[in-house]
Amino acid sequence: MADECCSTQLIDGNGEFNVTGLENFVKTVKLAECGLSYAVVAIMGPQSSGKSTLLNHLFHTNFREMDAFKGRSQTTKGIWIAKCVGIEPCTIAMDLEGTDGRERGEDDTTFEKQSALFALAVSDIVLINMWCHDIGREQAANKPLLKTVFQVMMRLFSPRKTTLLFVIRDKTRTPLELLEPILREDIWKIWNNVAKPPAHKDAPLSEFFNVEVTALSSYEEKEEQFKEQVAQLRQRFFHSISPGGLAGDRCGVVPASGFSFSAQQIWKVIRENKDLDLPAHKVMVSTVRCEEIANEKLSRLTSDEGWLAVNEAVQTGPVSGFGKKLSSILETYLSEYDMEAIYFDEGVKNTKREQFLSKALHFIHPAYQTMLGHLRFKSLNNFKNGLEQSLNRGEGFSASVRICTQSCMHEFDEGCADAAVKQANWDASKVREKLHRDIKAHVASVRTAKLSEIVANYESQLTEALAHPVESLFDTAGDDTWASIRKLLKHETETAVSGFSAVVAGFEMDQATYDKMVQNIRDFARGVVEKKAREEAGKVLIRMKDRFSTIFSHDNDSMPRVWTGKEDIRAVMKAARAASLKLLSVMAAIRLDNKPDKIEATLFSSLMDGMVADSSSQDREVGTSADPLASSTWEEVPPNCTLIKPVQCKSLWRQFKTETEYTVTQAISAQEAHKRRNNWLPPPWTILAMIVLGFNELMILLKNPLYLVALFIIYLLSKALWVQLDIPGEFRNGTLAGIISISSKFLPTIMNLLRKLAEEAQGRPTPEPPRPAPSLAARSFKNQQRTNSVTDSVPNSSVSSNDTSIESIVEYSSPSVTHRRSTNTEEQECI
Repeated sequence: MADECCSTQLIDGNGEFNVTGLENFVKTVKLAECGLSYAVVAIMGPQSSGKSTLLNHLFHTNFREMDAFKGRSQTTKGIWIAKCVGIEPCTIAMDLEGTDGRERGEDDTTFEKQSALFALAVSDIVLINMWCHDIGREQAANKPLLKTVFQVMMRLFSPRKTTLLFVIRDKTRTPLELLEPILREDIWKIWNNVAKPPAHKDAPLSEFFNVEVTALSSYEEKEEQFKEQVAQLRQRFFHSISPGGLAGDRCGVVPASGFSFSAQQIWKVIRENKDLDLPAHKVMVSTVRCEEIANEKLSRLTSDEGWLAVNEAVQTGPVSGFGKKLSSILETYLSEYDMEAIYFDEGVKNTKREQFLSKALHFIHPAYQTMLGHLRFKSLNNFKNGLEQSLNRGEGFSASVRICTQSCMHEFDEGCADAAVKQANWDASKVREKLHRDIKAHVASVRTAKLSEIVANYESQLTEALAHPVESLFDTAGDDTWASIRKLLKHETETAVSGFSAVVAGFEMDQATYDKMVQNIRDFARGVVEKKAREEAGKVLIRMKDRFSTIFSHDNDSMPRVWTGKEDIRAVMKAARAASLKLLSVMAAIRLDNKPDKIEATLFSSLMDGMVADSSSQDREVGTSADPLASSTWEEVPPNCTLIKPVQCKSLWRQFKTETEYTVTQAISAQEAHKRRNNWLPPPWTILAMIVLGFNELMILLKNPLYLVALFIIYLLSKALWVQLDIPGEFRNGTLAGIISISSKFLPTIMNLLRKLAEEAQGRPTPEPPRPAPSLAARSFKNQQRTNSVTDSVPNSSVSSNDTSIESIVEYSSPSVTHRRSTNTEEQECI
């Protein structure tokens, strides 16, 4: 029985509260599991009145009892508690130290009042143990006790209605029906005489107490009868908290789980001699206990395996059923909280529940935000992939963006619905707005990239379509060059704009943006032409020289000119310069706006007509008009369209003339050399005079054929010498040099011919003696003449004859001539 009742001293004789003992007692008897289904019974009465004995027999406890054989003295010190064995619901018996004890003395009533107030505050039933023979006495021991009870009752601001069960001990023969009215009258008198607060000045006793009276026989004289009566009384404590039971109205009862804390706080307030406000105390106990329960549930939530698994999983990616899982976990702990806090104050319980839920939601909110981040990232990636695939299929940009955006946002909304926690009212609109901003930013980026790619593609096409054709048109610059360039620019620009418009139709851009991009394409095309024009303008001098060389060195059929002496070099030169100047006038300015200008007229009047002469001659002239080319701008041509300034044209023309004079000089020299080569025949009048004066000799030759044969032979011999000595080649470098060279080679050549004839007559060849080298002076003069003249090739002549000897001479002479020609060619190359 000792193990079952767990008797424990709650408060010692010095008023110290046994916190550890009470907590162990609550755990041992599992009081916290009882909720409101428990009752507290306290017993008060004079010292040595048999209180502990009554409790032990009534509730089967084991409180210490007085040993009558050792004398009457204080047995119970302080307050003891024990569990009533076999009583349902769970009932706690509280044994208080007896009043009017010798040990504390007459004046030390503080502890009596404190313990009485404590018993009234925590108990549902208070047993007032009193002697039967004290009823009706004015100075009986029960009157101070009742006065104490009623006085301390007033210190409870809102006292609970407690049952006062008066147990009359050692009942005499007087019937209880006669004793009870007397007792009630005494109680009423004491109640009326007790000072009460104004709020309860006229309150009846029944407002605060349920008064019950019972009587017991003497334990020492009639033990068996005593036990029977106690057993009957014990039955009244079964289901004491049920409606109509022995317990009071149970208003403001503290749940069993808060009993330990409530008892501590009540005793603390009583010891501090403060008035005890039971409703406030109840709220305080509810506040502390509900907070403890909430903290315990929050602590368990933080270490919950299900939560840890979800939290770990969400760190790496989205979790399917995230909201349902967390809602289930939260619901579990909220239900546990509700079950444990069900008996505490409703307002406090709900407040602490909301606080617990708020802390729990605050704890899991980062995981929810992480989940939303995964959903946003996933939806954004799906949008990017979907948009890319849609564009690769050739669908319109804006339509693709709308479709992919709707799909992406719908997917995100579904994910948010799945991640929503039932107990929370979290708003995912900010994350949704951020996703929408991310989509817009990506769309803008892709839009810009796509448009830039399209623009770059058409710019590349324009560059390819304009650069080389414009360069080709500048190669053949003429009157219609800029007109052709404008036509080409317009055609290619319109083609590019038409293609661009068709490609960007799917972007659904506003008109202003479209017009701006089209204008940029037009400006780019114009810029390509202008850039190419400036590049070609930088090479204008080279082009002028090339054009001059082409026209000056080739005829109208594009055949190379042979300066035979009949060409008018001055006219050809003037035409070539005019063509070059025409090229300069074309390259002088950009004429894409088709505005008239006077560049060509100014250049031709100033440069071709001789108005602008050399600076030295200009300095000598006095009173001449102002130079139209001494300026940095052209009339009617804006500076940004100027490629070559007038003063630059003047400088270029001078440089051009200087660098092309050599070609003209070469042509003149070639023409004079050609004339000299073809001027070896006598003049026509000389030939006519020879015919007139030699008519008789001619007739003699015609009449005598032998003379003709002799002349023919002489002609052949002369022709052989002509070929052997290479007379035209020797005179090519000048008359004096030719005479010197021929004179040095004439005699050896004659001897060589005669030797060959002799060998042919004898039928055996003789080795050809080495040819005498020309003299040093002749070679030096010959080389000097070759250096200062322009030479042309001279065709070889062949002679046919029926005479065998003459043919042999000619055949012999041919290799030598060939050898000398090759020798002369090598000498020219060396020169």
